[in-house]
Amino acid sequence: MSSTNHKIFLITGASSGLGRALSVAALADGHTVIGTVRNSGDARRFEELNAGRAHAVMLDVTDFEAIEPAISRMEAAVGPIDVLVNSAGYGHEGILEESPLSALQRQFDVNVFGAVAVMKAVLPSMRERRTGRIINITSMAGLVGLAGVSYYAGSKFALEGISESLHKEVHGFGIRVTAVAPGSFRTDWAARSMVRSERAIADYDAVFNPIRQRRQDYSGRQLGDPDRAAQALLKLVASEAPPQHLLLGNDALALLNMSLADRATERAKWEGTTRSTDHQ
Repeated sequence: MSSTNHKIFLITGASSGLGRALSVAALADGHTVIGTVRNSGDARRFEELNAGRAHAVMLDVTDFEAIEPAISRMEAAVGPIDVLVNSAGYGHEGILEESPLSALQRQFDVNVFGAVAVMKAVLPSMRERRTGRIINITSMAGLVGLAGVSYYAGSKFALEGISESLHKEVHGFGIRVTAVAPGSFRTDWAARSMVRSERAIADYDAVFNPIRQRRQDYSGRQLGDPDRAAQALLKLVASEAPPQHLLLGNDALALLNMSLADRATERAKWEGTTRSTDHQ
């Protein structure tokens, strides 16, 4: 392991899912990983991955005021962060009309505001050093809206847009920002990590019941392999010219291609209206 290649990662949501898989892969590759976890048991298990290079920090990303001091302490103890991976998040499933606004607020607190708060905490050091990588884990649902996950899709669409805008703000400082949109992977996302709104309106049964049942039946049998995703993310980190957007998974690619084709057809159909609104 050379000091040139060695990097210090900060990975949120490191106790499960893609965050856990990437932590394991980065440690195996010789890097140092600071992982945010939610409880002492997760912290112990995380640090057992590597006695010298796995550092757990108990942090709730919705405790916004605690984020900057926690990261400052970790940087002082471990070193400046080279790579931030915002992996903490969860899915909310439910018909919009049936889902309370409080569920939307909670979804955005974790998936958007928490991610932004962590970015704001690492950016000053990255900017001063004129180097850094920020990877925000979004979703194929952050590129194509899907029925039954409107709150989740909204949060991931927001993180996609924030990532792209941030890239344009900090690219001149040597900081690269990539929004990574995974498809369906074999994680806990559709199982214990998902929050589901109760059903109440029968009019939506025909649309939504098959979607909910299919997602539950498919949980644990998704095509995506978290370990392979972790290797793809390490390749992304090593790239001298990383993309602003990266899809992970054949299902994500197929879904986006279908959506882009549909949008192109729709744009062409309505092009006359689009062009009719400028001053003459």
